[in-house]
Amino acid sequence: MEPYYEAIDLLKGMISRPSFSREEQEVADFLQQRWETAGHSVKRKGNNLWIVAPGFDLNKQTILLNSHIDTVKPVTGWSRDPFDPQESDDEKIYGLGSNDAGASVVSLYEAFSILSATEQPYNLIFLASCEEEVSGKNGLESVLSELPPVHFVIVGEPTGLQPAIAEKGLMVLDCVSKGQSGHAARNEGRNAITLAMKDIQWFNSYLFPEQSDFLGPVKMSVTIIQGGTQHNVIPDRCEFTVDIRTNEFYSNKQLFELIQAQVDCEVKARSFRLNSTRTEMDHPFVQRTLLLGKIPFGSPTLSDQALMPFPSVKIGPGESCRSHTADEFIYQMEIREAIETYVKLLNGLIL
Repeated sequence: MEPYYEAIDLLKGMISRPSFSREEQEVADFLQQRWETAGHSVKRKGNNLWIVAPGFDLNKQTILLNSHIDTVKPVTGWSRDPFDPQESDDEKIYGLGSNDAGASVVSLYEAFSILSATEQPYNLIFLASCEEEVSGKNGLESVLSELPPVHFVIVGEPTGLQPAIAEKGLMVLDCVSKGQSGHAARNEGRNAITLAMKDIQWFNSYLFPEQSDFLGPVKMSVTIIQGGTQHNVIPDRCEFTVDIRTNEFYSNKQLFELIQAQVDCEVKARSFRLNSTRTEMDHPFVQRTLLLGKIPFGSPTLSDQALMPFPSVKIGPGESCRSHTADEFIYQMEIREAIETYVKLLNGLIL
């Protein structure tokens, strides 16, 4: 079967099997069976699947092709069954996960099959991972130690086939301002909401000095606030949450320490794992994208790139604005173009 038609068939099979984060077993079983039937030796850990191209040589550098098989749950507003991969007259395929990131999974797999059929100056591994949508520890992160040393990664996500050479990281802070309770009618107590407002104003207005040409400044947003119990009691506790999108100039740990020194509230980071990433313009893969007329950019959205301690570029079919939306879709021609583009970018590439 021609790679393009096989990719479309695989994508429809993925869409028809619910694969919410941490519930990907059915689609993982389906893909493993299909890929083993095609003659590949498929390795598996949990719901992560990977294939190593023949002729692996430790004297060569290794390229990893990666995308994820999990999806978010369908939002309200779907006008069709999100698990029925319907085709439209204008060659769209509708379905949950079609754009994010089923199209990337099947396109990378077909490119892997084509590239691994001939000797390349690098080793090639294809990895379909799980739990990406929740940055789960049983996804890509759990597999990296099982792989040989990796030197470069292509991450399949909907980017309109433009290369995201930088990606913002994420750190979530849970903050607590503590005051003293009292009766609202009398001049007593210390209002924790008032104390929190001072720190919230700092989060809303402070600009870290280092700004990125691709990612811009660090962005801090207060997204949840809770305080008070009833109208006539001065609140002694106010809790709020801050979403921080980092650039490559600051590690999450470094930012946390800088923030702690500036605010009066108690601050706790949920994790330091999801740091910003960047691959430089002179990387051989990035240079090939330029030769194909691609335009490198910085991505504000998070992916498994944040968990990769080696150079990576995020590039794939579809558009990010379609992800996590009702009536999600991919154009069939976007998949054909993706397979061809991956092969052009990688065939004979010397790192």
